[in-house]
Amino acid sequence: MKIGLRLFLAFFLIAGLSAFFILRVILAEVKPSVREVMEDLMVDSAHVLAALAVDEMQAYEQGRGQPLAQTRLAQQLREYAQRPVDAQIWGLRKQSLDFRIYLTDAQGQVLLDTGEQPAVGQDYSQWRDVARVLRGEYGARTSQSVQGDPSSHVMYVAAPVLEPGSGRTLGVLTVAKPLATVQRFIDRAEQRILFAGLSLLGLSLLIGVAVTAWLVLTVRRLRDYAQKVQAGGERQAVPRVSGELGELAQAMDAMRARLEGREHIEQTVRALTHELKSPLAALRGAGELLQEELAPADRQRFATQVVEQTERLRELVDRMLELSKLELQSAPAHPERLQLEQVLQRVLDRAEPRLSQRGLQLQWLQREAIALQADPEQLELALSNLLGNALDFAPPGSSLELRLWREPGRACFSVRDHGPGVPALVWAQLGQRFFSTARPAYGNAGGGKGSGLGLAIARQVALLHGGTLQFEAAEPGLRVIFTLASHST
Repeated sequence: MKIGLRLFLAFFLIAGLSAFFILRVILAEVKPSVREVMEDLMVDSAHVLAALAVDEMQAYEQGRGQPLAQTRLAQQLREYAQRPVDAQIWGLRKQSLDFRIYLTDAQGQVLLDTGEQPAVGQDYSQWRDVARVLRGEYGARTSQSVQGDPSSHVMYVAAPVLEPGSGRTLGVLTVAKPLATVQRFIDRAEQRILFAGLSLLGLSLLIGVAVTAWLVLTVRRLRDYAQKVQAGGERQAVPRVSGELGELAQAMDAMRARLEGREHIEQTVRALTHELKSPLAALRGAGELLQEELAPADRQRFATQVVEQTERLRELVDRMLELSKLELQSAPAHPERLQLEQVLQRVLDRAEPRLSQRGLQLQWLQREAIALQADPEQLELALSNLLGNALDFAPPGSSLELRLWREPGRACFSVRDHGPGVPALVWAQLGQRFFSTARPAYGNAGGGKGSGLGLAIARQVALLHGGTLQFEAAEPGLRVIFTLASHST
């Protein structure tokens, strides 16, 4: 099972179970809470009416009053039951008054009853509401008006009718109200709570889907990054991720850098060892021959070979040191404002003796003044390597075509020789360390191959300055284009 599906299922179970239990608890509390509020209001109503019935109860007890069913209190209660009402209570309509009120004497006999079937004369002394009040306790009960019908429950709350001064109980007044009259409020509250709970659950699931999708996409980005690193090729940018996953990405990049550095060192050592074999073999052969008796001309030839191979080793080591230094940098070491044409002119001045020796001419096809921010030492190193590479391939007496121009956002320099050129199939490998094509015999004493470090140095300098190193066929020859990032005008 994929990690995204696992996360979603886990989130769904947690959110679903939490919502289920919370809704269950809330719904279970709605009905009792409504009934508690209803009972509280009935207690107030019963005590108010009990206080109003004191005079009638005193007159009845003393035998100087008329039957309670004919008193002013009874008439007012009957008028209450017949009053028209049409009230909108939070969207629900109330069109009837639902209180039933009955009054008993101190022995529990019903004296007054506003119910549809009055219980006047009946003995209610055993009913919980009356019996408890007569004992001086709080009296309340809930009973079914129709046996076996749960929807017919009626709540009864009683209050004592107390004689002023003595506090003696003259009788009991009970207020009754059917629970069905508030059931619709309970049903509506439960529906709203259920709807809100389901909406919250749906929103939680949407958030869960979004969080899961974000985690899955982030993990996939890290997976793709790891796969691309494993496949090799160009260096990949570290995915920008926040939190612990971002720390994981940084740790992966640090691990990749260490592994690349280790692999880079191994490759460099192997390539350098391979490059050193040829001059070391030549040095050993010349040294062994010089130990023997040789003619002066042969001794001179072998001594010259020792010097040449030593110089080749020195140049190889110097270039390796320069390239290693550049590869450790992430930006130009000492950038400053400079004129690119002046830097190039210093390189050309140092190459003048070699140009004259080979009979080569410089031909400027385009020459613009360009100012930019760059490291002058690194630029001179790159340009001298590009020019030296062109000199190795240029036939004696030919010309080198130079261009220096400006494009939006970058400065460009190109040099073209009229030599044998380089097959297009190997252009992608040009600029890699220790990769080089065979040089013509006129370009490098004895012909052979170079180390490839000159173009590698030029490419690294271009990368440090936000530029590129490109190659184009010139027929004959090869054109090398060196670009640098520049925002100057």
